[in-house]
Amino acid sequence: MVMILSSTMVNVAVPSIMGTYGVGQSEAQWMATAFLAAMTASQLLGAWVISVFGPRVGYIGSVVIFTVGSILGASAPNIDILILARVIQGFAAGVVQPLAMVTIFKVFPLEQRGLALSVYGGGIMIAPILGPIVGGITIDASSWRELFFIPLPIAGIAILMGAIFMPTRDPDAKPLPFDWTGYALVAGALVCLLTAIANGQRDGWFSDRIMILGGGGIALATAFVISQLRAEAPILNFQVFKHRQFAAAAALGFVFGAGNFASTYIIPVFVQTVQNFTPTASGLVTAPAGLVVMCFFPIGGKLVDNFAARYVTMFGLAVFAFGAALLSGTDVNTAFWILAFFVVIGRLGQSIMLPAINVSALKALPPEQLNNGSGSINFVRLMGGAFGVNTLVVFMEQRTEFHAISLTATQTAGNASSRELLDMVSSLLHGGGVPDAVLQPGALHYLGRVVEAQAQTMGFQDGFMVIAVVFILALIPAMMLGREKGRR
Repeated sequence: MVMILSSTMVNVAVPSIMGTYGVGQSEAQWMATAFLAAMTASQLLGAWVISVFGPRVGYIGSVVIFTVGSILGASAPNIDILILARVIQGFAAGVVQPLAMVTIFKVFPLEQRGLALSVYGGGIMIAPILGPIVGGITIDASSWRELFFIPLPIAGIAILMGAIFMPTRDPDAKPLPFDWTGYALVAGALVCLLTAIANGQRDGWFSDRIMILGGGGIALATAFVISQLRAEAPILNFQVFKHRQFAAAAALGFVFGAGNFASTYIIPVFVQTVQNFTPTASGLVTAPAGLVVMCFFPIGGKLVDNFAARYVTMFGLAVFAFGAALLSGTDVNTAFWILAFFVVIGRLGQSIMLPAINVSALKALPPEQLNNGSGSINFVRLMGGAFGVNTLVVFMEQRTEFHAISLTATQTAGNASSRELLDMVSSLLHGGGVPDAVLQPGALHYLGRVVEAQAQTMGFQDGFMVIAVVFILALIPAMMLGREKGRR
């Protein structure tokens, strides 16, 4: 939970870090994207780590690596070192998740897996919600660097408890070989594709650099798929995707990850940018949603145990899409509690669908494919998160630019509302003793700021709406999930 908490704590620190290092949002957002990309790639190491080192050593080693990344991030002298620290943190977080998931699935009997996985999923859901709250309070009280020290006490406790409670490696288990070539291919593909998406708006989508990165990423991804189909011990076993129900659950996991992390990123940035909230206030917008999810997750697990997974998932998708659609209508005048209520609706939908997706995916697999299946479903979900944040930032930049051009085109001499605003601002400036030569430029500057703010607001609104549309479209793969109840 604390590892995923670290993935979202820095979201409220984006403006502060941009000021510290003098970078733009396109560079600052890599703190979130780099963490998610590293966490995505390291998901594939889960089965290999368990077979070679065992759950206990793999768990403790991952926590130690995460601690090293946290210390490096707290002392980062520039944005490049900070991004490297986030990569190290994300790598450790990715190894731990399938390891924990497989342990839970093997320990609990069939009729209790829904509830057990819902508690596990509670950490996945609650952590991104609490991250902005913890981050906002910390930044207002001290600085963004202290964010990296917050996980350390819990990491120390985790190492101690892991040494006591986590099972050791089965001495009779044969260590799995590891496909380092395949791992290099998938890591390279993620880096190239995410970099191309992040920089396409700035460098030009058809510029040489973006075309090379995009083409290289596609080529590496294709080579990775081919290598895994031929490998004796693939790190991503595509055999699990032959099961129709697992493939449908994986598609939903991708959408869930995209919506979960993208909305968690966009909400704190929206309220700080558009509504001028403090970091603490921007984090507290998600606090009611965190409380609701904590209370509802056990109920969500019971729903999976007693109702068909497809209907539970479809209901959760519809609820989240409704919450995102409501957020698309917010602006600078929207009250704090209205925003918080809309966030609650979205998170309620996610807490309903996550246990259903996990149970549906793993239930479709035979026992010998559980290790690979758990790593694959987590890989797909986190890959959705990485691409979701990256793509959403680019989409909002494009829409903001579009709205700015459209609004600017309406600012003509025939626009009575604009002329009235300019006259009012000029009058106020004149009353304040501003020289006459500055009145008109000052009024025009103010009008430009108004247009910029409105375009930015509309860009965020479009971002929320596209999230809603994606979740509505996800109802199609949701129909492919099994009809039977989880308990059967």
